[in-house]
Amino acid sequence: MTPVVVDSIDTDRLVLVPLAVAHAKEMAVVLGDPALHTFIGGAPADAPALRARYERLVAGSPDPAVTWCNWVIRLRDDACLVGTVQATVTERVAEIAWVVGTPWQGRGIAGEAARGLVAWLGRQGVRTVIAHIHPDHRASAAVATAAGLAPTDVRHEGEIRWAGPAGR
Repeated sequence: MTPVVVDSIDTDRLVLVPLAVAHAKEMAVVLGDPALHTFIGGAPADAPALRARYERLVAGSPDPAVTWCNWVIRLRDDACLVGTVQATVTERVAEIAWVVGTPWQGRGIAGEAARGLVAWLGRQGVRTVIAHIHPDHRASAAVATAAGLAPTDVRHEGEIRWAGPAGR
């Protein structure tokens, strides 16, 4: 498979912008609610910690067979960042994840971003998309369903593996 090159992804209300280190300060505020960690554990990162993380992500995977694809979600009308989406691509499989800041939840933003991401991945030659979701995280299950994924019988570290085709 040809290496994936991250570029912007446009949807009706959103622009998924390739992650840059410069996004860390704004994203520390967007992702600052401890409630976002209910199902994934940990605590919010401050701006310097997020900057260091973004430096590692932007540098790319140390494994040449793996591509890290990361975006911030920008709400087009408000021109503000509201969350992130990511995909780790290996061969023709992508593992995806998303998070939307608390003030913007409940508006369908994560679902729209995930659908845009899955469609984009299909155009890059990815065939299968997977996500791992905590069994009690109904909102993420709804996002996965909207993106064309379905739960499987596979469990990984207490989470359910969801899978589906790319390109929807």
